[in-house]
Amino acid sequence: MRCVEVETGHPVTSAVIWLHGLGADGHDFEPIVPHLGLEGMGVRFVFPHAPRRAVSINMGLLMPAWFDVRDLDFRGQPDWKGVDESAAQVEALIAREKERGVAEGRMVLAGFSQGGALALDVALRRSEPPAGVVALSTFMLERAPLETGAAAAAGRPVPIFQAHGTDDPMIPLRLGEMTRDRLLALGLPITFKTYPMQHEVCPEEIADIGAFLRERLA
Repeated sequence: MRCVEVETGHPVTSAVIWLHGLGADGHDFEPIVPHLGLEGMGVRFVFPHAPRRAVSINMGLLMPAWFDVRDLDFRGQPDWKGVDESAAQVEALIAREKERGVAEGRMVLAGFSQGGALALDVALRRSEPPAGVVALSTFMLERAPLETGAAAAAGRPVPIFQAHGTDDPMIPLRLGEMTRDRLLALGLPITFKTYPMQHEVCPEEIADIGAFLRERLA
């Protein structure tokens, strides 16, 4: 996949694979890296560009998307074909980081909105869990992720930082809270925070993301 990469120091010993939201691209979150407080830690940020595909809620227009979105309530049958295709691409990025010398336990999967849903889906179904997940303004895809994830059976739950805007008109807070509750029911260690914002990020949230990443990748 085509990616934007930013490194915070050398040698690189850890990585964050960050998935953007619907209609955006890999440059979307590139500007926040200097504000995360990771200078000198040797973290490689990988921001892939999603492939262009037809999106049903946008009249079938082609745009960058990890999978098709068929309704804004996310109650219909998800586009599992698109999800699985994108998940395989994320797995390829993980494999590439391993080839470049970064251990899987030194990687964090992050994502915003649709990208957050994919990051959660990939992380929770892996046999080798990442160091953590950052899930921003997002929802959970409706399948039981840990039924095929050996990480849970091995007693290695994935730490998750989840954040949501209280005034989000795109993915309402209730969907974020439902996601939080499902993850808690699975016994996962979650930090859940809300901020007075819409479908976006804010300085306070960026500071909290930085603290989570420093803890997970120190």
